[in-house]
Amino acid sequence: MTQVLIVGAGPVGLMTALGLARENIDVCLIEAEDRIVYTPRAISYAWPIFAPLEAFGVLDDMMAAGHTVDARTWRVFKTGETIVYNHDAVRDITDRPYSLTLGQDRLAEVILKHLQRYPNVAIHWGTRFTSLTQSDREVTVLADRQGETVEFKADWVVAGDGGRSVVRKSVGIPLDGFTWPQRFVATNIRFDFEKHGWNSGYLIDPIYGAVIYRIDEKNLWRFTFAENASLPIEGVLPRIMSFANAVLPGDKKFDLVLHSAYNMHQRSARSYRAGRVLLAGDAAHLTNPTSGFGLMGGLYDSFLLSETLAAVVKGAAADGILDQYSEERRKVFDQVTSPVSTESFRLVFNSDDEDRFASDLKRLKERTANLDEMRKFASVPAMLETRSLMTGRTFSESASLRRG
Repeated sequence: MTQVLIVGAGPVGLMTALGLARENIDVCLIEAEDRIVYTPRAISYAWPIFAPLEAFGVLDDMMAAGHTVDARTWRVFKTGETIVYNHDAVRDITDRPYSLTLGQDRLAEVILKHLQRYPNVAIHWGTRFTSLTQSDREVTVLADRQGETVEFKADWVVAGDGGRSVVRKSVGIPLDGFTWPQRFVATNIRFDFEKHGWNSGYLIDPIYGAVIYRIDEKNLWRFTFAENASLPIEGVLPRIMSFANAVLPGDKKFDLVLHSAYNMHQRSARSYRAGRVLLAGDAAHLTNPTSGFGLMGGLYDSFLLSETLAAVVKGAAADGILDQYSEERRKVFDQVTSPVSTESFRLVFNSDDEDRFASDLKRLKERTANLDEMRKFASVPAMLETRSLMTGRTFSESASLRRG
């Protein structure tokens, strides 16, 4: 028996557990895998998210494990024209004017290290959720561990088990939206992009569009492109080689460290609450990752949910506030995450309308000469945050009050 059971020990599940543990809530996590598993997914965190990460105590360790990036580029494949954005426009409003690059597996390791300091947290690896039943007082969860059925009871359950969430399906909440006709092919390659004047950013082209980000200091880069989702997955390796040969500068010689192909979605659960079950992260919503808003949006779910659920468990708030959590986080997805990510995907990968592309390129260039427009653009990730349902403040505002 525990106060909160979290299904899924990815970054969102772990961060939610950390937020609850810091509020002295008893937390139990179950995870189907035997350990943190690496997949080439989210790696970038924009400067506005540093305030809540610092409040949760993990930012310094994240900084030590990753590296910061000041510049982001848009490079036009056909012409080589490059537009560079930096963080000059926000240097007067943040003391951390840069983004952070850190693989989501490394983030999970950082959070796990912090969780191990709390005696009120238990993690069960190799334990796969199978079903649940709930009453108005508790939730009973059944899981499989090496062929044996294990039973857990909790006051509340948080689904952090990803886009194919079995928890979400078990409570009958559908995902509204659509699946893209293109899939992403994410690769980690060793190649000296910087030698050829390439920085982290986007390669814009309706055929050879790509997202390119440096992962570490040893010339390991994330190189991601889109392809028709109807192509046979077993033929992806020669397509990677062909795409790289067409796109890479210089001698084109690179080492392919790993690759992963996956479908992309713009979908959201109709509700992020079903009785005593709450949804967060990819279990609640799915977006194409071009803007990097998938994991960041999930982390903002964690920040709000852990504070709100802790208040309910402690009796400081009625459980109706969890409906507000559901409504507010869905609103952020519908009004910010999905439209911004969709527009980014269109620009980078579907820029085949020449007139519209000319207008897009003009706007990208003009922004560099307008400080207010640059600040507005660089501050868009701040719109992923929902104000505290308890205090009405953002994390930055709360930090300013503490310093004051």
